[in-house]
Amino acid sequence: MTQPVELSYRKKTHLLPFLLILAVCSPSWAKDKSLIDDESSVAPWVKLTPLNTGSDAASAFDEFQPKDEEFVQGTKNIWDRLRSSFQLSGYEQAKVEAQLNWYRKHPNYINRVANRATPFLHYILEEVEKRNMPAEIALLPVVESAFQPFAYSPGSAAGLWQFIAPTGKQYGLKLNWWYDGRRDVYLATQAALEFLIDLHDQFDNDWLLALAAYNSGQGTVRKAIRKNLQAGRPTDFWSLKLPRETRDYVPKLLGIAALVDDPASYNIKLKPIPDKPYFTRVPTKTQLDLALAADLAGMKVQELYSLNPAFNRWATAPEGPHYLLIPINRAQQFQRNLVTLNTQQRVQWKRHKIQAGDTLSSIAAKYNASVEAIEKTNNIGAQIRSGDSLVIPIAAKKFQRFGTRAGQHMALSKRSKVKYKVQTGDTLLAIANKFDVTVRDITKWNGVLPDDTIVPGETLLLRPNNYSMYGQNGAPIQRTKIVAPPSKATKRKIKYRVKSGDSLSRISQVFRVNIKDVRKWNSLSGTDYLQPGQNLTLFVDVTRFSEKI
Repeated sequence: MTQPVELSYRKKTHLLPFLLILAVCSPSWAKDKSLIDDESSVAPWVKLTPLNTGSDAASAFDEFQPKDEEFVQGTKNIWDRLRSSFQLSGYEQAKVEAQLNWYRKHPNYINRVANRATPFLHYILEEVEKRNMPAEIALLPVVESAFQPFAYSPGSAAGLWQFIAPTGKQYGLKLNWWYDGRRDVYLATQAALEFLIDLHDQFDNDWLLALAAYNSGQGTVRKAIRKNLQAGRPTDFWSLKLPRETRDYVPKLLGIAALVDDPASYNIKLKPIPDKPYFTRVPTKTQLDLALAADLAGMKVQELYSLNPAFNRWATAPEGPHYLLIPINRAQQFQRNLVTLNTQQRVQWKRHKIQAGDTLSSIAAKYNASVEAIEKTNNIGAQIRSGDSLVIPIAAKKFQRFGTRAGQHMALSKRSKVKYKVQTGDTLLAIANKFDVTVRDITKWNGVLPDDTIVPGETLLLRPNNYSMYGQNGAPIQRTKIVAPPSKATKRKIKYRVKSGDSLSRISQVFRVNIKDVRKWNSLSGTDYLQPGQNLTLFVDVTRFSEKI
């Protein structure tokens, strides 16, 4: 499937920071036709590549969306609520009819989009109505991302609403190593609607011009208006000479709205979506391991990520936002289990920024972790680079050093981590078996003889081989799984058209991919040279674009 062409020509180019970024990094990328949109995301209208209905990325997300179920009789349908509040004009335009015809001919696409919209549409429409905006605006994510919150464009726009970083930050969306607010459905929806309201005010309360500016930037629309004024022509959206992508943008929205307004006329049956909240926002107060959160809610971790796609790592961000979107039917269980956790149980790993002279061995020693665990968690080999960051898996509880038995214990290694209080019925042999050590080890570490009597309440110090799995009094530590965001959803297939001056090195740096992988994906040999106009296929991980922040 192909991404809406407007994703490559990200709006909001009026911002000085973004202009500076474009000037330094890639002066023509905002509108450059070398960018062919993200095939794995969805939309129908790009003719440069055929529609691919079997996208792995799309299916990975769809897997955890609500499936078609029997619609409870008497339940209100969100589509009815939507169509009753449509306000925009221009449905009679020929360009709208052309887009509507495409939708009508692709009912499977409509079904996929409706399925993805199910968890989010009620919330979005509520926010639209709070602001007295036309209900058609709630359908804008169909045009922007086909309701895929992991959507990413070659123009560096992300999320349901396809924000670029500078505009997202202007409207309060954080972007850091842990978290990308542009993919936060809850906050990005509010940011997008506020931005649209600002544009509506700037363009004399004309929603179609506001939408055009959302796509191509205020400057582009104002320039077109000035030209028409000078030529004595009308300045409504339909009369302006705008970029092709922007001229198609508004008709796409009106086309999908026209289909929603009367699907039966176009032989389309829309999947019914209950007019009620699907999720609720649950405060977490502090950082929380997402795999643990999924367990607390009784969900699959991938399902949790499908509602909370903003997190780049294995936990919520240390400095917030401290909340998770949880399905309504799971929220009570999640809240009940969450209050039983102490601070140490909430997160079981740390971030380490690699310094000059660091080795995996030295880092492992610092955190009492194993080299193998660090390599596996970060999917790396032995080579590490200064300035990069690693995720270090650690035990759920910190260990303390304790006193020794009546001052008679022998000095123990720094690795001695477990204080064990003898229980009724314990013997040295039973304790040795429990901790996978020998009786001789225990006697050596504690200065006792094998036939000495141990009494309940007495403390022994132990150094089990798997000591990191035990905490206070030998109680096993329950580790949660350190699970990355689902890679099938976070990896996007992008088509990139080579420009003059491009090199594999530059392309790999911009999209944060390996040169060897680029060659493999495109069957390039080491002697092949890139040619302007050549198409390349890239697979980018959307979570990597903030890992250096």
